Amino acid sequence: MDMDAFFASIEQRDNPELRGKPVAVGGSGERGVVAAASYEARKYGVRSAMSSQKAKQLCPDLIFVQSDRKKYKEASQQMMEIFFEYTDLVEPLSIDEAFLDVTHNKKNLPSATLIAKEIKRRIYEKTNLTASAGVSINKFLAKIASDYKKPDGLFVIKPGEAERFVEELPVEKIHGVGKVTAEKMHRLGIFKGIDLKAKSEKWLIGHFGKAGSHFYNIARAIDYREVNPNRIRKSVGAERTFEKDLNVDFAIVTHLYHIEKELFERIKRHGKYGKTLTLKIKYADFKQITRSKTVVYPINTFQKLHRLAKEILHQVELEKSIRLLGLTVSNFPEDKEPVNLQLTLNF
Repeated sequence: MDMDAFFASIEQRDNPELRGKPVAVGGSGERGVVAAASYEARKYGVRSAMSSQKAKQLCPDLIFVQSDRKKYKEASQQMMEIFFEYTDLVEPLSIDEAFLDVTHNKKNLPSATLIAKEIKRRIYEKTNLTASAGVSINKFLAKIASDYKKPDGLFVIKPGEAERFVEELPVEKIHGVGKVTAEKMHRLGIFKGIDLKAKSEKWLIGHFGKAGSHFYNIARAIDYREVNPNRIRKSVGAERTFEKDLNVDFAIVTHLYHIEKELFERIKRHGKYGKTLTLKIKYADFKQITRSKTVVYPINTFQKLHRLAKEILHQVELEKSIRLLGLTVSNFPEDKEPVNLQLTLNF
């Protein structure tokens, strides 16, 4: 399941004056970033993670609304409660998206399509928000299907149609194919799933390394990943984009200290104490660097986090004014590889 323009839809739901208008959730200042955009704003090309300045250029009538995480979390929790009424195999991907395996469901309903329709109806009745659902035989296809008819969509890829569907799929839509990989595939004459399917696994591994086996399977509509209700969080992070560039050592250290405090609160909340700390720096010209350090014992006190952050910062030769600072803790001692699915509901 995947919610439709989740943050923006909640703001439009709660403020009738915003309905039918282009809305962006996020900061409207010089350094603001769009966290979410309504479908009215998306028609102009406004997208999440876009700078607010660019968004306003694309859509001069864009209305900015400050985010309200508490409100979004409450709506997300309501939807998750509905999911668990149907199956315990629920794998949240984010605050507004989850995979559900409904092969054996608590309601004994005969098909995933009926379950998806019922869940969509229940979500709307409880939250007055629409969700899009994709139903298929595995995670890859269910995710593709959930994005197919947004907003308020329901798309089903049946087992007998799966391979033919993938054959017509542009490679850009395939899980694991980013911009660089897509460009490489195009140079090799691969534009659709059918082109990928024509290549042997050995050939694909030779050109794309380990990912070649993944592409070989996906081209045949094969995805062995299961729905993992105990999905392991791989990292916890915190970062800030500054209204004015930082170019004084004292200001940099001060702001980093506040990020450390925020990060450690998140670490405690999640109960995740990793052994690797990564510092991210984005300069005024948008050049970005990361520096990491791994220690023997988990970073389980603020003093350890603070000391390690200072060590990493002192090892960096700052080139120019800083636009963004971020810290991420990873490498948790209990980390295990996540595992597999059947149905995705896109809120």
